[in-house]
Amino acid sequence: MLEWSEPVISDRLRETYRVYVAEDALVWSLARQHCRVWRALIAGDIDKFDTLRRELVAMLEELGLDVGCVAAADARALAELNDIVAARFQRCRRQARGYRLALVELAKRLAPAGRLRGVSVYSSPRQDLPRISR
Repeated sequence: MLEWSEPVISDRLRETYRVYVAEDALVWSLARQHCRVWRALIAGDIDKFDTLRRELVAMLEELGLDVGCVAAADARALAELNDIVAARFQRCRRQARGYRLALVELAKRLAPAGRLRGVSVYSSPRQDLPRISR
């Protein structure tokens, strides 16, 4: 999954952060950090995942953003990956099933990580947040 998922994840993360942040350089910076989080998660490096996730939340807090945008970005990336698995691996049910199970495991790991600061990120992933420009 690491081989083919990163460009897809990166695109969805940038797309989502554009909703919350006006400046392109900040969008790219947030998406790049969030991609690192995903890469560690897919690779199974949970310690690195936790560390990178905390760093991402700290970046968001510096910008005055709520972690709800992380949940929105994660949900968008997961949905896209699921769509790709359904379309690309429809002829090979065993491989598709393996990827679907992997996506379920990724989703399980993502959900509790959003509550790092006691904030539930799934209450409203598209809140009316200010667009940040620096």
